Amino acid sequence: MYTDNGFDYDVAVVGGGPAGLTSALYTTRLGLDTIVIDRGGGRAAMMRETHNVIGIGEETSGNELLQAAREQIQGYGAEYQRDLVEDVTPLGDDADDGFRVSTGDESYQVCRVVLAMGFTDNRPEPPLPPTGRGLHYCLHCDAYMFVDEPVYVMGTGEAAAYVAMIMLNYTDDVDLLTRGEEPEWSDETATMLEAHPVDVISEELVGMNKGENGWLESFEFADGQVRSYTGGFPMYGSDYHDNIVDALALERNDDGTVAVDDHGQTSVEGVYAVGDLTPGHKQIPVAMGEGANTGIAVHKDLRAFPRSLEEIESQGEVTAADVPAISSTLESTAVDHEGHAGGPDEQSLTASDD
Repeated sequence: MYTDNGFDYDVAVVGGGPAGLTSALYTTRLGLDTIVIDRGGGRAAMMRETHNVIGIGEETSGNELLQAAREQIQGYGAEYQRDLVEDVTPLGDDADDGFRVSTGDESYQVCRVVLAMGFTDNRPEPPLPPTGRGLHYCLHCDAYMFVDEPVYVMGTGEAAAYVAMIMLNYTDDVDLLTRGEEPEWSDETATMLEAHPVDVISEELVGMNKGENGWLESFEFADGQVRSYTGGFPMYGSDYHDNIVDALALERNDDGTVAVDDHGQTSVEGVYAVGDLTPGHKQIPVAMGEGANTGIAVHKDLRAFPRSLEEIESQGEVTAADVPAISSTLESTAVDHEGHAGGPDEQSLTASDD
């Protein structure tokens, strides 16, 4: 692999959410020396329960999901480091010249970079219930929780108005809270709202009541009214973690997401992006799919064999000394792994057969 040519790693994944960890899972299992550098936190880590991930039950928190994923990739031979990447710099004009990935104290030379930093949802001002106990950021994940329950949506923009109307698919009790701010949605959207049974409440919040289990029960408003809610969705936009995106001058879409092709390749060859940085639904299964797709693409980009006719002409035929094209560290880790064909289970079975 490229680590034999002076690189510290074949692949650096910047960010340790579901998209980044899945990318690392695939690149590592496909024989590429991979490091994940993760500052911690993120949207997935905020989840009290995991929704919409097949095979994972409600009892699994986001932190538990991520911890299991970190242990999984490390078991295959990936390195995981908790740190903040401050800069990614091309080492030349060609992708195969590689990149320098720098944290505050360390720097690594790598051949390919996968950006998976995600974004942060903007929180409204208090009073607010705890995240996951009445404050929720993903309609597609959490609408199911509020079937036939009183729900609020906070915000003044188009997204807030539309989410309020969408929630009528699940409950007949939806309030849109503008919290003393003037609505910014269009006249067309205002006409749509008037044709839907959504109550627009303009008063500011002055208090909140929670149950013994910590769940929101009601909000108190400046005009003295108290309205009951089981939960709701603040719609105040998001901030992309995009310092590296800007420094690399990656092409962006109109909504601020990073422009990528079908394999996660950005406008800078050798730099990929996955997860919430990119267009599409902000869902864990979608992020995992993007991570898998990009991990496979990076493998195809970097794998040593088959050599093309041009490479055979310039480098010669592949010899026994050239194979396998995997680092000695990954090779030994794979051979010792329980999932290896000749691993402990297989060895025990062979011994019993004897």
